[in-house]
Amino acid sequence: MTAFSCTNCQQRMSPDLREVPMPPPVTEEAPGHRFLPPLLPRGSYAVSPHTGALVLNPDDIMGLTRHPDPRRRNGCCGLDGLDGPNLVCGNCEAEVATQQSDCWSQQLIALIPEAVTGMVSPSA
Repeated sequence: MTAFSCTNCQQRMSPDLREVPMPPPVTEEAPGHRFLPPLLPRGSYAVSPHTGALVLNPDDIMGLTRHPDPRRRNGCCGLDGLDGPNLVCGNCEAEVATQQSDCWSQQLIALIPEAVTGMVSPSA
């Protein structure tokens, strides 16, 4: 199990998570839902083979706030994640992640590998 923290100030950003392989993107909404579902189930993370980003379920993040620059927070129904990191550490305001939560995008948080530290904890 691994928990992620801000490299700059060591504030914890996630609960203990298990690494899983990166799943294929979901391209269809669930019946009765307006948004695509999260890419990953709660309690897990994956390493993007394309970017090296650490991808999490949006419900597995804590201690982050939206970027103070409004140009980083574009989207119609949520954050589209197309304008650079849009989440900062709630303690030191370091740029640490990009959230995709718009109606047309896969729901996920992508942590910047250089901005976070993974702490491995013993398995229960």
